[in-house]
Amino acid sequence: MRTKNLFRIILFLFATLTAGASLAEKPPVIGELSNMDLQFMAEQRQSLQDLAAINLGRQFSGDKARDLDLLQTLLDRQLVRADQVRELQAMGVIMGDLLAADLDMHWVIYEDAEGRSRALRYAQTDNYLFPITMIARRREVGNQTSVQEIYQKAYDIISESRPALPFQ
Repeated sequence: MRTKNLFRIILFLFATLTAGASLAEKPPVIGELSNMDLQFMAEQRQSLQDLAAINLGRQFSGDKARDLDLLQTLLDRQLVRADQVRELQAMGVIMGDLLAADLDMHWVIYEDAEGRSRALRYAQTDNYLFPITMIARRREVGNQTSVQEIYQKAYDIISESRPALPFQ
């Protein structure tokens, strides 16, 4: 009887351990943005565009230097505060658009054991950035890293993994 119970306990522990390992090793599922994702991101961009236009008389243009400066100004003037997660994430969408343009990346849905996220993917590689939360997570904990520094760090991470262009 004891041997039988011991065997059941060992079998249970083995099943539990292997189930946990298989979940941890499961690769992420990558998909295209849904229409709802596209609409939500467009609304985030527009809300930040409206905030900048009303309060600063400026607009986002797609010019990296100008747009990063405008994002920083929104933070510096506390037009977007650390407790405004939605606005901070909208800033991440704007910054993500700039990274996508500079690094030839595209928006995807990245789904893993942690959940579903909008991410930037470089080509068909396993190189991803999660710009939507890059500013928000820092600001929420009082980290005052500049938008330019956050952008540059993300840029460098992907730039290092890109193949060198011929004749360079």
